[in-house]
Amino acid sequence: MKVRIDKWLWAARFFKTRSLAMTAVSGGKVHVNEQRVKPARLVCIGDELRIQKGGYEFVVVVNALNNKRRPAREACLLYEEREESVAARQELREQRRLLRAAVPAPPPKRPGKRDRRLIKKFIRKE
Repeated sequence: MKVRIDKWLWAARFFKTRSLAMTAVSGGKVHVNEQRVKPARLVCIGDELRIQKGGYEFVVVVNALNNKRRPAREACLLYEEREESVAARQELREQRRLLRAAVPAPPPKRPGKRDRRLIKKFIRKE
């Protein structure tokens, strides 16, 4: 049994809809065995997929094929993620967390009616 790559990505829950999966494959975000492919490409067991999604990269090996979307517990049995991929994503997540911590917080919201009254009272010092 062979399955289209966009359908497999949808069934494995990498993308929420088939059209999002098709767009990602067409846009070059998915590579099979280090080659850029089209959405109609058939996936076989043992293929290595490199999926770029949301700034992260997943490197997975296809373990099983399914063309129907099943619960997440069953979907994770369709593939096996490489340890290097998991480590790289965790490292990137940690770098982003540290970067966010270094950036100052956004300015507070604009003063409301009560705040404006207090500001005026402070400035006039009556």
